[in-house]
Amino acid sequence: MRILLLGNGGREHAIAEAFHRSAHHPELHVLATKVNPGIRTLAKSYEIVKSLSDIDALKAAVKKVKPDFAFVGPDNPIGDGMVDVLEELGVPAVAPKKAPAQLESSKYFTRELLEKHLIPGNPRFRQFTSDAGIMEFLQELGNDYVVKADGLAFGKGVKVSGDHLHSHEQALAFARECLQAHPSVVIEEKLTGVEFSLMAFADGKHLAFMPCVQDHKRAYEGDEGPNTGGMGSYSDVNYSLPFLTQQDLDQAQGISRAVLEAVKEETGQEFKGILYGGFMACKDGVKLIEYNARFGDPEAMNVLPILETDFVELCQAIITGTLDQLEVKFAPKATVCLYVVPEGYPDDSQAGETLIIDKILLEPELWPRSRGSNSVQLFYSSVDEKDGRLVTSGSRSLGVVGVGDSIEAARRQAVEAIKQIQGKIFYRKDIGSAELIQKRIDLMGELRG
Repeated sequence: MRILLLGNGGREHAIAEAFHRSAHHPELHVLATKVNPGIRTLAKSYEIVKSLSDIDALKAAVKKVKPDFAFVGPDNPIGDGMVDVLEELGVPAVAPKKAPAQLESSKYFTRELLEKHLIPGNPRFRQFTSDAGIMEFLQELGNDYVVKADGLAFGKGVKVSGDHLHSHEQALAFARECLQAHPSVVIEEKLTGVEFSLMAFADGKHLAFMPCVQDHKRAYEGDEGPNTGGMGSYSDVNYSLPFLTQQDLDQAQGISRAVLEAVKEETGQEFKGILYGGFMACKDGVKLIEYNARFGDPEAMNVLPILETDFVELCQAIITGTLDQLEVKFAPKATVCLYVVPEGYPDDSQAGETLIIDKILLEPELWPRSRGSNSVQLFYSSVDEKDGRLVTSGSRSLGVVGVGDSIEAARRQAVEAIKQIQGKIFYRKDIGSAELIQKRIDLMGELRG
């Protein structure tokens, strides 16, 4: 069996490892924009292209590899319609086509979808194609608002009052900036609560939910500093998170189920792939922040290492629409993913700095805690190779995932593992800590009385 994987980040390394564990022993062929040493080691072939949205490069790869199916990792090729191209070439894909993928590529599409189909979870919102009326709506929302570019913006298309925007004038200026690069801008009511990620495998008709994960965007400990692509994340042994109730989970799952049906009704096409809901537990229930049409990064590194169902069979069930006939199981383990990043990240990252990884971490069987209930995994993300050295490339470098019988045990695993890495790096030691989790529990207690 041949699989074509598009992408080269930490998320895609976790995907490649999941394929590698399959009892079907598939051949993995990779289309990437740079070398990921971890993925390359697992791949039968590894081709570098300028863009994962290059149709000619994709056609050439399909002709050469003749894959049984493809897995598209990042958001841009999905939003640009590469799954549609693959279908035209006769290659099924584990990712949605361009129309259903508007759930991620268009903020307004998703908000309007929920409103039109009477699906709960929306804040107040409005779409603007020019700056006319923006100031009036901002004044209506007061000091609690979010400005979102209506399109993919590499994580830089959203700004929140109080965090990035400190006046209506700043918000208007950012909205105008968004309108220069995107057809519209969406302005929403700012939600108050605790965020969580709930991803699900989707075959167009059915969903199989993964364990909940909480990502941490702030660069520094205590949730301080600038926003990043994600400094780390954790999951718990019971599929939920310590600050969530069963009602919260039921509401989030209900929203995703309703959205899956609404997308089919709205676009005429089924959403197949990974449906990733970013939710917020609020005083009056769960609200939707946004949807993504692919695995989260780092969240993929939390859930895939504990996936017990054969990943190849899971992908085949997504493609054939038979997900309801497969038991999707995860080990009852907690995970903590800590991202190792270059000094100065994210605003002044030091690129080209050498990373030295101890052999004990590169070969899991040597890790003293890799047996029984505890283990650790290393995932390469944004790194380069130079003169035989592994070097930083300016963005998040390595994802280190600890697995254990509790969140604290998993966190200790990850922290101990990072001590085996040398270089001009830093990471957040507090992700998954009892203190940080208690803050979330206390906040929800205050909100809900």
